[in-house]
Amino acid sequence: MSLNTHITTLEQRHTVLDQEITAAMASKPAMSDAEIRGMKLKKLRLKDEIERLRRAEH
Repeated sequence: MSLNTHITTLEQRHTVLDQEITAAMASKPAMSDAEIRGMKLKKLRLKDEIERLRRAEH
């Protein structure tokens, strides 16, 4: 898998996770704070990985 393809895949996962977090926070009853916090942490890790790969690309 090329680096660009990998970055694109990570970006898609980040977007899906963002949508899942938004839906989880809006649902009644909402997911637990711990579950949402875990999802946000995973999203942040994806963002960090995307940025790291972009820096390595240049």
